[in-house]
Amino acid sequence: MDQYTETTVKAADGTPIWYRRIGSREPTLVLCDGVGCDGFIWKYLIPHFEKKHRIIHWNYRGHGRTPTPENIETMGVEESAEDLKLVLDDANVTEPAVIIGHSMGVQVVLEFYHRFPERVCALIPLTGSYGRALDHLHDTDLGKKFLPLAKYLVNKFSTLVSEIWRQLVHSELGYLYATKFEINQKLIKREDFFPYLEHLSRMDPVVFLRMLEGAARHTSEAYLAEIKVPTLIVAGEIDRFTPHWISRRMHTLVPGSQMLTLPQGSHTGPIELPELTNLRIEKFLAEMSEEQHRR
Repeated sequence: MDQYTETTVKAADGTPIWYRRIGSREPTLVLCDGVGCDGFIWKYLIPHFEKKHRIIHWNYRGHGRTPTPENIETMGVEESAEDLKLVLDDANVTEPAVIIGHSMGVQVVLEFYHRFPERVCALIPLTGSYGRALDHLHDTDLGKKFLPLAKYLVNKFSTLVSEIWRQLVHSELGYLYATKFEINQKLIKREDFFPYLEHLSRMDPVVFLRMLEGAARHTSEAYLAEIKVPTLIVAGEIDRFTPHWISRRMHTLVPGSQMLTLPQGSHTGPIELPELTNLRIEKFLAEMSEEQHRR
C-alpha cells in the first residue's frame, strides 16, 4: 500500500465528515456506502485496487466515524452528494474520479454526477436503485407504507426501541433474518457480514430512519439520460432489497451503459462474489483507459 491517511473535513454546518485515502495512483476510485453501512462491502475491493489506484472511502453523516449533525434533517441523498464534493476538494482530487456506490450509495453517486458531472470520469452502481428505494423492497411497497409507523414508534418509545434495536440487530436472530430474507447464505461468509450488523446496532434508530427516509424520497430517474460517462451497473440476480429488474431498467435508461449480473448474488453481491465483481470492474477500468488513450 503506497499511502494511507485518515482525516475529516468540516461541512458548512460544522459536521466533520470523515474520510480515508488509500494509495496514490490515478484515476481515483471513490467509495460510497449504503444506508447504515460504514465500509463492510469494500472488504475485497479495496485490497484488489489499492496498489493500482488512489481510493477515497468516506462515512455519511451519522455513520461510522462521522457524527450525527445537530440537525438530522440535513441527512439525505442530496446533502450526501454535497458532502462528497467537500471530501474530494479536501483530498485534492482535481482530476475526474470513478465514483462507486453500493445500495443507497447508488443514489448518492447518481445525484453527485447530476450536480458535478465535471468531477466524474465513470460511474459504477453496485446492487442499488436509481431512486425511491422503498417503493420496490422485496418487490412490494410495504417498506414505504411501514416507514411512517416505524418513525412513530421510534419517536414515541425511543428508549425502548433503541434497546431492542441494539439487542436484536447484532445477534444470531438478526443474522438468521438476513440469511433468510436478504443475503445468500451459501455464498457469503459470516465474518464478512457481521461487521454490518455490528455497525447498524450502534446507530441511533432515529438517524437510520431519517437516512432511509431520504433514500425513499429521492430519485435520479429524470436525469439518467444525461449521463455521458462510462457506466458499469452491477446487479445481484436474487437481490431482494433492489430487485434485478431495477438494474435492468437503469441499464436501458443510462446511454451506453454496461451491466454485470452476479449469478445468485444478493444485495451483498460484492462480498459474495468478490472475484467476479473485482475482475469485471478491472476490465471496465482498463477499457475506459484504452478509450481515453485513443482520443
